[in-house]
Amino acid sequence: MNLQRVCRPLADLRLTLFSLGLLMVLVAICTVAQVRMGVFEAVDRYMRGFFVWWHPAALPFPIPVFPGGATAGLLLLLNLLASFVVRLRLVKEQAGLWLIHAGLVGFVAAEFSTGMFAVETLMQISEGQTRNYTESRERIELAIVDPSDAETVSVTAIPASRLRAGRSVSPPGLPFHLITRGYFENAAIAERTTEAPMAVNLATAGTGATRSIFPQEAFGGDQKAQNSPAAFVEVLEGDKSHGVWLLSAMVADPEIVEVAGAKYALSLRHERHYLPFWLTLRDFRHDVYPGTEIPKNFSSLVRLSDPPAGEDRDVLIYMNNPLRYGGKAFYQSGYQGDATTILQVVDNPGWLIPYVAFCVVGAGMLVQFLGHFFGFVPVARGGREADA
Repeated sequence: MNLQRVCRPLADLRLTLFSLGLLMVLVAICTVAQVRMGVFEAVDRYMRGFFVWWHPAALPFPIPVFPGGATAGLLLLLNLLASFVVRLRLVKEQAGLWLIHAGLVGFVAAEFSTGMFAVETLMQISEGQTRNYTESRERIELAIVDPSDAETVSVTAIPASRLRAGRSVSPPGLPFHLITRGYFENAAIAERTTEAPMAVNLATAGTGATRSIFPQEAFGGDQKAQNSPAAFVEVLEGDKSHGVWLLSAMVADPEIVEVAGAKYALSLRHERHYLPFWLTLRDFRHDVYPGTEIPKNFSSLVRLSDPPAGEDRDVLIYMNNPLRYGGKAFYQSGYQGDATTILQVVDNPGWLIPYVAFCVVGAGMLVQFLGHFFGFVPVARGGREADA
């Protein structure tokens, strides 16, 4: 009885309507904001937080101005859970209502799971190439490759968040340390010149010794993936300097530095997530509507190879038909040129929850409908017999 008294305010129908109305408003605002901010940043700002924050120029900190999607979802979840205690009874006549409410709880739980645990990366692969890794859209890392072992490749990855000017980084197991002499979130590269006022020339070794970088304004939102970070990194073996090296995400070839008789490859790249299997792009097709540049169909024929699991087969990935394997979903996302595909890779541990919730809600509606239908038939039949 005490539990019902506590839950009764949370089970109020007005709270249900308020939560749903709040979600509708947030969806509308988020949809409009996507034009200016991009999809991912708009969703993060309006739907994934407990509050929508505003940072006025006169204040050193942001202030909450509106409930966020997480708040609306949490209120709806509490409302549904409270309904189990206050409104529902363990009787067969309410079996359908139990299933419907359980399915709605599943939908809310699925969104929380996606927001907290889902990871989205990209795989860019050209025809004939084989990849066993995906790349982050935004996160950058400094990769140090030790090629001393011919059978395996040892890679040490340093997140870009640690590459701040003047900061020293000591990679574990390597005979040198690094000092960042400059880091730029977005920069263009050109041949070295001393006449351009915005040029930055710090490199003393490698190909960067003949180049300059020009700092650019960093993109935000969905356009963060278009940033081209660059860093000037000094390699030191104890107190001995091996020069300052220019590393850029725009440069595909790594810089080779020799320390203690061994050669190491240094590069600045998008953060990689390695897979226990390989994909080879066998064929990519990009169809457009006749006479236009409007995409009609993208498709990628890939070879999935996972010897330990006994997998070696062709898979066709096209729009709305992803490859699901190894806990990940590979969607056809875009293309570059005529022979390079871009796959969006989603690692979402709770991807099955919405499907299960949909089935539970559907089953609940069917049970509820059939229960009322078969309950109505005897009543109607009895009424006709009484009239006769």
